[in-house]
Amino acid sequence: MPETLPKSLLVVGSGAIGMEFASFYRDMGSEVTVVELLPGILPAEDEEIAAFALKAFEKQGIAFHTNATVGALRKAKGKVTATIEAEGGKSEITVERVVSAIGIVGNVEDIGLEGTKVRVEKSHLVTDAWMATDEPGVYAIGDLCGPPWLAHKAMHEGVLCVERIAGVEGVHPLDVSKVPGCTYCRPQIASVGFTEKAAREAGRELKVGRFPLIANGKAIALGESEGFVKTLFDAKTGELLGAHMAGPEVTELIQGYAIARTLECTEADLMATVFPHPTISETMHEAVLDAYGRALHI
Repeated sequence: MPETLPKSLLVVGSGAIGMEFASFYRDMGSEVTVVELLPGILPAEDEEIAAFALKAFEKQGIAFHTNATVGALRKAKGKVTATIEAEGGKSEITVERVVSAIGIVGNVEDIGLEGTKVRVEKSHLVTDAWMATDEPGVYAIGDLCGPPWLAHKAMHEGVLCVERIAGVEGVHPLDVSKVPGCTYCRPQIASVGFTEKAAREAGRELKVGRFPLIANGKAIALGESEGFVKTLFDAKTGELLGAHMAGPEVTELIQGYAIARTLECTEADLMATVFPHPTISETMHEAVLDAYGRALHI
């Protein structure tokens, strides 16, 4: 972190890390510009959620260049001039600081892996379902093993790895599709399971529910009613395939859907669940009901 608050900042990459930095510094008063190679921001998130987030960030004053790259950086007199290359041509921007948030690589160099059977692919260690590498007795967890790059995923992998080594009964491999993702920006973004695009590409027939926070009494009372909840169900079985949220404290709420995914809940289970009132969590119930044309408060 810089010793003083930069007046201007360029963030390269609009994934979770990039948008967390962009959102934080904008809230602190910095002028923030984000450059993203892909057509939209937050590429790992559901497209509807990402589109909503983009509008919210732009409303806050963050500038975006999508379908663009940073071609060159020149430092001079405590500032950095960046060349932004986009379909419409090149432009330049001068800022005080630049944050590179274009990906995560493993720190695998010069630690002795060359003389082992440990396989490294794209800077990440290859492991089996129990976090074991091809070298007997060598295990790896967390970001070193690849996405999702999340602390809670790493923690869970560490526990299951050690319990497996210790012979604890009932240990199960981690299903990464059941790991909730959280982006701590404003608005907060949270998700678990398939995006709508990924589910359809996998050939799943869907029932999709949506519920806006503006229709929720608690969100209105908090003065934070921008956002919505989206649910995806298998149209044939009722399985909860995915859930996506944007709004206040959704990083706390997503665990409800994560539990539902772990327990293999159907829409009937979630519809029969009593959600407390008045809470923002009621939007989660309504988004389930809406997928089946049964929403009550919209």
